[in-house]
Amino acid sequence: MPELKIGRLRGGRSVAWYENGKRKRHQLKSRDLKEAEAEAIDVYKRKTSSPLAPTVSDLWQEYVEDRKGRPVAETMIYTGKSVLKHFGALRADQIEAKCCRDYAGIRDKAGVKPGTVWTELGHLTTVLNWAKNTRLIDHVPSIPRPQKPAPKDRYLTRQEINRLLDAASQPHIKLAILLMLSTAARVGAILELTWDRVNFDRNQIDLRKSASGPRKGRAVVPINPGLRDALLSAKEAALSDYVIEWGGQPIKKITRGFSAAAKAAGLENVTPHVLRHTSAVHMAEAGIPMSEISQYMGHSNTSITERVYARFSPDHLRHAADVLDFTQRD
Repeated sequence: MPELKIGRLRGGRSVAWYENGKRKRHQLKSRDLKEAEAEAIDVYKRKTSSPLAPTVSDLWQEYVEDRKGRPVAETMIYTGKSVLKHFGALRADQIEAKCCRDYAGIRDKAGVKPGTVWTELGHLTTVLNWAKNTRLIDHVPSIPRPQKPAPKDRYLTRQEINRLLDAASQPHIKLAILLMLSTAARVGAILELTWDRVNFDRNQIDLRKSASGPRKGRAVVPINPGLRDALLSAKEAALSDYVIEWGGQPIKKITRGFSAAAKAAGLENVTPHVLRHTSAVHMAEAGIPMSEISQYMGHSNTSITERVYARFSPDHLRHAADVLDFTQRD
């Protein structure tokens, strides 16, 4: 065995050695030096004992293990159930465009929406890119995906919102609906919200589970007067640390209760995510700047917000339209 050198790489530790005159380096999971030295030996043996690159299943498992304890790990386990049936036995260098198109065709015949297939193949790309960055593979193939569907236009009017709130007979469902509408948050963020992140003194809600994340679609948002009253009432009756609870226990899903409320309100094609879209549309229609809406939605940049919601703003392209009014004469 050649000399293995433990070094630093991207804030962590790495192992490096020379093979046929070429330097090989690999990212290590261990942060402790002694643990890194032991892991380095295993890594070297794994890298030099097998002439074949790992399969997609191997890489997927490594990625999930690397993200263990984070929400993305659970997401990838779920997505992998379908992706790995088709790609699992393949190595990265065996994946071709036809293979990806075949997968999209199979999922389409199974009644899976193009947006879901777009996401699944995107997760495959994520795993392969991670594998290349961690030097598990040398090349990431091109992964063609079906065209991403245009954003859905379904959102609720004020009258529909009133009907939905009135129809929500269960207090925790009504509070969850009001929270989603008032914060523009995803349902997951609302169900994970704890009272220690509801600041009545500053009138703010911190939708993040911690200062470091998760950050997708999560922000620190103000509490409006109507929501404040509802939260104060809920806090007095609270039996747990969670804002949305049932019988003193946190709730993982509100699918059944939400669907029952929507049905009772006579609303079709309404899911919890429609409420997030509804909040953004109403802000845009009120002329709220895209930069503020972007912050409220927890978007990584304003361009995402503008692409979906700028068209709802009353001033969107208004100046441009005025310039093109050729009926006006000097």
